[in-house]
Amino acid sequence: MPGITRRRALIGCGAAAASLAACAAPRPTPAQQATEVAPGVYMVAGTGGSADETNLGRIGNAGFIVGERGVIAIDTGTSYAHGQALLAAISEVTDQPVRVALITHTQPEFLFGGTAFRERGIPIRMHSRTARLLVSRCETCLKTLRQTVGETPMRGTTLYKAYQEFDATHELDLIGRPVQVLYFGHSSGPGDIAVLDRRSVVLYAGGLLDAQRVPDIQDSDLVGWHKALNELQALRVATVVPGHGAAAPALQVIAANRRYLMQLESRIRTLVASGTSLLQVADACELPEFEAWDQYDTIHRRNASVAYLRVERELMFK
Repeated sequence: MPGITRRRALIGCGAAAASLAACAAPRPTPAQQATEVAPGVYMVAGTGGSADETNLGRIGNAGFIVGERGVIAIDTGTSYAHGQALLAAISEVTDQPVRVALITHTQPEFLFGGTAFRERGIPIRMHSRTARLLVSRCETCLKTLRQTVGETPMRGTTLYKAYQEFDATHELDLIGRPVQVLYFGHSSGPGDIAVLDRRSVVLYAGGLLDAQRVPDIQDSDLVGWHKALNELQALRVATVVPGHGAAAPALQVIAANRRYLMQLESRIRTLVASGTSLLQVADACELPEFEAWDQYDTIHRRNASVAYLRVERELMFK
């Protein structure tokens, strides 16, 4: 593809020169190296787990699409330093300029690296409802990250506002290949989007899909989420880059997330009907199929409580 280069160390340089070059322009660590999912389509994998000092909070996936006229970045990482590392990973693959950074949703590991992109003059684009959430609550999220990850890894990380906002599905004609921004209404979150590279039929799913990890329902509308999953399935996507977890065949990931959401809601309705209390529900809501999934002991327990309160409220007002 025109413009794409892979930087290679110069053969024959002395050890001292190589060492000096490494100090001057360090390569991204393995956690920030890009993997090519399809021609011109890349994923930068997160570690999974929960944010802490060891993983620097870099638990979610990011990615980018390279076209003949530039690059579209998908999500910006956890911190200013993480955003810099993602930009370095892009520069390892191509010299093309980054035309825009898309934020798929408001979980902290996907958006706080935006400061590094903004200082390079790269516009940051997100759904208007995501932009409102960012302003209204993410100062608290940032304070929490500083406590769990540490002040030093989060140095230089600040809140910011979206440079560009939108409200509906649309196509971006910026880089010489068709990229579609998909919005299905309130689903996994009020402004959550997915990004489809139409040439490769690879989908960056953001908060809509996780792989082998418990999806977080805290901001969700479950009816809307199921509708979004049905629409994603109808797109006949080949591969999904999920918000967390490994890239995988789309139908497999969609089906697994749908099963989790359906089993969670069914189990909670049974527990509410049997008189289980809110204090008991996290322990009582066992879903054996998903016990090996990342964050089963944390996010799943919280999901159980959130779903319980929703079902109780539904029954009360019904």
